[in-house]
Amino acid sequence: MSTAPKTLDDILLEAEEKMSKTEQHVTNEFAGVRTGKASPALVENLMAEVYGSQMRIRELAGITTPDPRSLAIQPWDAAALHPIEKAIQKANIGMNPSIQGKVIRIFFPELSQERRLEFVKMVKHISETNRVAIRHIRREAMEELKRQKAAGKLPEDDEKMAEKELQKLHDDHMAKIDRHLAHKEKEIMTV
Repeated sequence: MSTAPKTLDDILLEAEEKMSKTEQHVTNEFAGVRTGKASPALVENLMAEVYGSQMRIRELAGITTPDPRSLAIQPWDAAALHPIEKAIQKANIGMNPSIQGKVIRIFFPELSQERRLEFVKMVKHISETNRVAIRHIRREAMEELKRQKAAGKLPEDDEKMAEKELQKLHDDHMAKIDRHLAHKEKEIMTV
């Protein structure tokens, strides 16, 4: 069974979809990087072993921020209290959870300037890794366009138009990553 050749729209749509997923990946990774204030995103995706399987903390408990410097995690089942605490400790996010009754509390100390700069370096690395991914997606799509043209399935005018469209998609997604990075840097450096 042979697959039908990709149309011009398929190539562009696939590239755009992959670039959008990459951008979404950046925002998800940034959410897990600590800033000066408490955020449920720091712990909600951590995996805890409960009921014999791995589950995300957000599936096991309500996570709230009673004030800017603390998180409260209230499991829906008291049996999940200690496994959630263990998962947070194991995640090595620099926080020490404490159990108070039926709630796990995490207090966020003030970040030092040195620690803030480490986090900025980390988000820059995340964004650069994802920029490389977007460039790679563009390159793959360009190669596919060239293959289609070489096979005689794509007129040269269409190829040039598609290359311009690809470049525009690339530039748009790079700009979005830059905006996410600038926003996260500002968030981290705000005291």
